[in-house]
Amino acid sequence: MRFADRTQAGRELAASLAEMQRDEHLPDPLVLALPRGGVPVAVEVARALRAPLDVLVARKIGLPGRPEYGIGAIAGEDPPVWDRTALHMLGMTEDRLSSTVARERTELHRREDLYRGGRPAPRTEGRAVIVVDDGLATGVTARAALRHLRRQGPARLVLAAPVGAGEAVTSLGREADTVLCLHQPEVFEAVGLWYRDFPQTTDEEVTAALDAFARSGEQAQRT
Repeated sequence: MRFADRTQAGRELAASLAEMQRDEHLPDPLVLALPRGGVPVAVEVARALRAPLDVLVARKIGLPGRPEYGIGAIAGEDPPVWDRTALHMLGMTEDRLSSTVARERTELHRREDLYRGGRPAPRTEGRAVIVVDDGLATGVTARAALRHLRRQGPARLVLAAPVGAGEAVTSLGREADTVLCLHQPEVFEAVGLWYRDFPQTTDEEVTAALDAFARSGEQAQRT
């Protein structure tokens, strides 16, 4: 099963979440995208659920020299969430990664300021919060995001993605109340392999999508 692009994947994910919304109580739903790639997926979800859309910026902590290899992640001002097995296998320590953490924390705040444009973070306490990404590989970034949100007291915490590695989906089930993953291939390898069109999402595309969604909501309220 391969998705045409993130928009098509978002529509399929939205259909499953709409069924969940009909069958189960999702109080005062809020959709939070994990940028960048999760944003075009989350737009379709928020539209189907008639829910507000925002972002939760979490940053992967990559292995020095191999930044694509995630061994930890951060969200907000929370301490890093580490893949302790990977740290041990690679002979790494938290102290050796402190400069990487500081650099990623700076980038996290830059993106928060850019994407929100001065808007405050949305209220999550007592709400059904649906966290959306375009795929789950190791799951370490989603884990940091979920733990950050759990501290804020949501009524229900849902993680939703079109595709994911089975091991990551299983482990994240201990962090979220519900994990919805449409496709869990036996051999996963990388998120992008499960999309025919998978370009890198830019900052400009993220801000444009959020602004367009906000404008459409304002228009709907006026009509």
